[in-house]
Amino acid sequence: MSASEVELDRSLVQPWVPLASLVLAVAGLAVSVYLTIEHFTSSSTLACPETGALNCLKVTTSEQSAVLGIPVVVLGLVYFVVMLVAALPPLWRSKSPLIRYGRLAFAAIGVIFVFYLVFSELFTLGAICLWCTAVHVLAVALFAVTALGTAYADPSDL
Repeated sequence: MSASEVELDRSLVQPWVPLASLVLAVAGLAVSVYLTIEHFTSSSTLACPETGALNCLKVTTSEQSAVLGIPVVVLGLVYFVVMLVAALPPLWRSKSPLIRYGRLAFAAIGVIFVFYLVFSELFTLGAICLWCTAVHVLAVALFAVTALGTAYADPSDL
């Protein structure tokens, strides 16, 4: 096999992409489940300082902790469930543009929402939640992996 044939013999997605996206989605789901449980219970076991700039309780019980009456933690839970399904290896191998670009669009919406939430934490509340920050980092990383995995796809395979 010549070098030019090797370049054309790319798989639809790099082997590390489905695993990385699956791990990030599972981790995001785990933190989202924890935050959802905390939201609907006492919110007293967040294991985060309640003074100064680091104040999970202030963030998770603020007016900004709901959008249109829906708790942000529930939106995060739904986001990571959808991304978990979208990160399954068979869906990464799908040639369907709806799946491929739908996954990318949903990941991008997650990052846009992260920007809104970080802005709210920093400029509206003046407090940062460490658990929320973990979710934000996971959502941005999931977007990065999704974008790279989608960009790498060989157009002749689609």
